[in-house]
Amino acid sequence: MSSQPTRKSRLKTYVVCLLAAAFFWLMNALNKDNYSMRLDYPVRFDYNDSIYVPVQPLPQTVSVNVSGEGWKLLRKSWLSRNAAPVEYRVNNPLRATVINSISLTDQIAEHFPDLRVNYVVADTFELGFERKVSRIIPLRVDSLGIDMRDGYVVSSFINVSPSLISVEGPASLVNSYPSTLYIRIPTRRIQNNYDESLRIPIQPHPLVQLSHSDVYVSFEVAQVLRPIPAEAPPL
Repeated sequence: MSSQPTRKSRLKTYVVCLLAAAFFWLMNALNKDNYSMRLDYPVRFDYNDSIYVPVQPLPQTVSVNVSGEGWKLLRKSWLSRNAAPVEYRVNNPLRATVINSISLTDQIAEHFPDLRVNYVVADTFELGFERKVSRIIPLRVDSLGIDMRDGYVVSSFINVSPSLISVEGPASLVNSYPSTLYIRIPTRRIQNNYDESLRIPIQPHPLVQLSHSDVYVSFEVAQVLRPIPAEAPPL
């Protein structure tokens, strides 16, 4: 009867010893200095964003291959998630075409004083910047394209609000837009006063900022009670 508790106590002792041995083995292993790890580290690009704009996405993080003591690597892997980003300065954005990996590695090494930074890997090392420009583009209604019902005419000034929009972004994109944007009235056979909000006919782009995306168009419509006389032929 007393052998059963003895077996259970021995099993518990074996489990405790096994866990203790595993713990001490792990402690001893992490104290060694022959480990390497790949960490994701945040990076921020420093440039004058009031003058220049990147025309391709900049990497938000870089992968850093570091080596050193196991405990330090483990601690750094947790702390790097909320670490302050490395500041990579782009001195001449219009001429910068690639990230200087040597310079970036040296800057990151300052954040790992107790580890060895072996190399840095990014999704892309290519850079592309353009000068940021802005333009004012007038908005006009395509009055010749307004489809009126027979016997009805536009009887007032065509109101357009806003009459101008501001476009800001990379020079190559902004300069590709026309000098004037014409608003097309989609409604057919109009016979009542018109009062609608319409989309501005400009192709959206993630790098281009528009001051407005919609335009308000209104005008009055009147019925012609007498037929409009045909234009007399020239003499």
